[in-house]
Amino acid sequence: MKYVLVTGGVVSGLGKGVTASSIGVLLKACGLRVTSIKIDPYLNTDAGTMSPFEHGEVFVLDDGGEVDLDLGNYERFLDIKLTRDNNITTGKIYQSVIEKERRGDYLGKTVQVVPHITDAIQDWIERVARVPVDGKEEPADVCVIELGGTIGDIESMPFIEALGQFSYRVGPGNFCLIHVSLVPVLNVVGEQKTKPTQHSVRQLRGLGLTPNLLACRSTKELDDNVRAKLAQFCHVPLSNIVTLHDVPNIWHIPLLLKDQKVHEAILKALDMLSVTTEPNLKDWITTTKVYDDCHDNVRIAMVGKYTGLSDAYLSVLKALLHAAVARGRKLIVDWVPAGDLEDVTSEQDPDAYKAAWELLKGAHGVLVPGGFGDRGVEGKILAAKYGNVSFVDERHRHRYEVNPGMISQLESAGLSFVGKDETGSRMEIVELPSHPFFIGVQFHPEFKSRPGKPSPVFSGLIAAACELKRAIMSASYGHTKLTNGIYNGHSPILKSHQNGKTFKTTNGSLNGIYMNGNGVHVDGSV
Repeated sequence: MKYVLVTGGVVSGLGKGVTASSIGVLLKACGLRVTSIKIDPYLNTDAGTMSPFEHGEVFVLDDGGEVDLDLGNYERFLDIKLTRDNNITTGKIYQSVIEKERRGDYLGKTVQVVPHITDAIQDWIERVARVPVDGKEEPADVCVIELGGTIGDIESMPFIEALGQFSYRVGPGNFCLIHVSLVPVLNVVGEQKTKPTQHSVRQLRGLGLTPNLLACRSTKELDDNVRAKLAQFCHVPLSNIVTLHDVPNIWHIPLLLKDQKVHEAILKALDMLSVTTEPNLKDWITTTKVYDDCHDNVRIAMVGKYTGLSDAYLSVLKALLHAAVARGRKLIVDWVPAGDLEDVTSEQDPDAYKAAWELLKGAHGVLVPGGFGDRGVEGKILAAKYGNVSFVDERHRHRYEVNPGMISQLESAGLSFVGKDETGSRMEIVELPSHPFFIGVQFHPEFKSRPGKPSPVFSGLIAAACELKRAIMSASYGHTKLTNGIYNGHSPILKSHQNGKTFKTTNGSLNGIYMNGNGVHVDGSV
């Protein structure tokens, strides 16, 4: 097993997750099988109870694991299915060590950070790295490990020590370290500054880890003299100084790495040049080109509670993007704070109220993400349509459920619950038969959307939004006007099953609203 470690320096939020995912894409394109591990140095055992304001969205895996959003990047980029064990946290490690101590596994020895915590970290990495995640039986060839946080954080120190030991444990030719750092440009002088990266690398080396490559984040490509300076002071070969400058979209990152021959540097460090091929990124290039060539836009209003932090809805945004690209449309998202749509805002802040409603009415589609009741749902909302499939397999978060005591009251008001779990007690899918198109679901289609393989629910939303946009444009030129919804009819009775936290529906297609709250429904008016 070979290991690639991605660390970050200077500041957080540099895009280590996207960098790690892109490295995985590049290695996979060279013919290797890749798995991923994310290390989060917080005391929580998982991300399930963390506020989106602080940590972004909670990503849900097939085994029900509630994990860091970067695992969503890994799954989308690499088209793999990870498990909860692929997300290591300080809380998980300490919990496992304390449980061993309570059982007497340490035979009365004093339990310490070194060697017990650091050994537990290494053992966890080695064990999880050998678990196949691509549907095949044998272990992967390479494990890409991302260490969360920033070098120098107190919380990261046990992991830094463990990974330093781990590099010696696996031996030369089996470990490659890529350090992602910031090269800022000061507006006053317009010069790229290397000093922050120099200090970060010096600190990293002082902790026992020596980078093989430097991935430098900057607004523009690094100047040659800047790269030479970094190579000299950071003791990294000039060919291994990589520029990660701003690009139109993150799908360019693997291509950016390939153009700088990052795969050759990594494969050389891992002694794998002789067993790999030149990277084949034909499909990736095609998808990226399609996105770049999209000119006709589709405008979606995102009505939510955390509109000030886009990471809170990262998978929803990616699912919308995948669906838009599949339709050849440029996605434009207008953020609408749900509270600004309420009557109380019209009294307290009429300008914000007016602006929110203008955005909502001007959109081709409206999406209301995750679990905020009926706040902000009013307005022009468009519908999604699935296609005839034998079943759908989706991911469900157990904290979101319909109150069983309200079911009869809701049904008497006109709603029809047509999808339930295998016990018949958990309501998963709801219809409004009197509406041209309205279906609500409790599961999260966004977690299984992939580039080139968008979620059918989101594909339906974008398709419906595009159709409405065309109808609006036709109406503005005196042609036909859409008055009866995009599609007609309702989905048939659906049977659903609860499999852990994975949800399945069978016997029919899904047409209509995407709620959960990720809500969509057809408004027949234009």
